[in-house]
Amino acid sequence: MAEAMQWPPLVIDYQGERLAGVDEVGRGPLIGDVVAAAVILDPARPITGLADSKKLSSKRREALDQLIREQALCFAIAHATPDEIDTLNIHHATHLAMRRAIDALTPAAEYLLVDGNKLPGHVLPGQAVVKGDARHDAIAAASIIAKVARDRQMVALDAAHPAYGFARHKGYPTREHLDALTRLGPLPEHRRSFAPLKHQHNLF
Repeated sequence: MAEAMQWPPLVIDYQGERLAGVDEVGRGPLIGDVVAAAVILDPARPITGLADSKKLSSKRREALDQLIREQALCFAIAHATPDEIDTLNIHHATHLAMRRAIDALTPAAEYLLVDGNKLPGHVLPGQAVVKGDARHDAIAAASIIAKVARDRQMVALDAAHPAYGFARHKGYPTREHLDALTRLGPLPEHRRSFAPLKHQHNLF
């Protein structure tokens, strides 16, 4: 992970093999779930080329997603829904999705490395790692499978509602998405607590 060289080496207070990398995708979009993943890599089956999912092409992410699913010791993907995001707020909903992913791992994790600056409130010990998807392979792996899972959700939503352009902008507040909202109004999957849906509800 070349980008990791820009950061000080990680000091991890755990020496075993059940260390789970945890990351999320989808905090910023106006629609759909926030998706979290947890991955325990298998030291006996290393995966080359892991990196922050945002730095990879779609084709490369898809290939790595398949490798992670085949070669990791275990992985889990979990969601928090738009209703949960609107009820809890995006920060707490993201942590809920992370806890769900961690709890779904079999075998269970013993230690967590979580991308970001806060742990998600799980009972397991661990540490938050700023820019973790560029600094540790397990977090990078979690970012990749979470990103692929959420992108597929957006492609499916695009097939059901092609006028919004979800396959292109993945739900982020691009001009195309905002224009479609103005013309067509929100879908049930839109996050009503997010601007512009919250601040421009009179349009809908």
